[in-house]
Amino acid sequence: MQQVRNLERDGVLPPATRTASGYRVYGEIHLQSALAYRALAAGIGPVEAKTIVRAAHRPPASRMLALLDAAHARLHTERAELRQAREAAQAISGEPIDDVRPSDSMSVSELAAALGVRPSTLRHWDAEGLVVPDRDSGRGARRYTPAQVRDARIVHQLRKAGYRIEPLRALMPELRRARRLEEAASALAAREAGIAARSRALLDGAAALSAVLSLAAPVPRG
Repeated sequence: MQQVRNLERDGVLPPATRTASGYRVYGEIHLQSALAYRALAAGIGPVEAKTIVRAAHRPPASRMLALLDAAHARLHTERAELRQAREAAQAISGEPIDDVRPSDSMSVSELAAALGVRPSTLRHWDAEGLVVPDRDSGRGARRYTPAQVRDARIVHQLRKAGYRIEPLRALMPELRRARRLEEAASALAAREAGIAARSRALLDGAAALSAVLSLAAPVPRG
């Protein structure tokens, strides 16, 4: 019951009526508010969930609807990013990203020649944070470790597949964490399952919020 009182204190539940002896009496609107909060918290976190449910109790409803729309929009963006990541994994399917040998270490000119790009392209990728090489302790010259050579091959493949720099900034850390394409596929599948669960939670929360709005609406007098 303390959690229920905390939700009422935080404005997630509307104020409960009291009996003559001071006991709280909760009704259907309290139940639906609690269900909405629980579902939304699973989808977008407790802080934002409280904000949205509180907005449902404070007209106009348009503010609450806008907050809910924004939450759905963020999930839509995550789905688009996931689709890009999947396409990226397919685009580099021919790259042996787990085949890294010590002899693969290269200078800028060597790597540029191996990839068939200009050295300025590699420096641009460095500036954008896509493939950041080590620096020679003496002269400060760029030196690509085997893992960085692998990253450069991946970026090169994705650039040829039409990926722009900005999406690659988000994709590369995820692809870099996976030492094998199978690991990348597994991570992307887990991410998709998480998005689906959060999307379903938002759907459940929206249904409860709709009930809250209906219960809070004034009853027209004849």
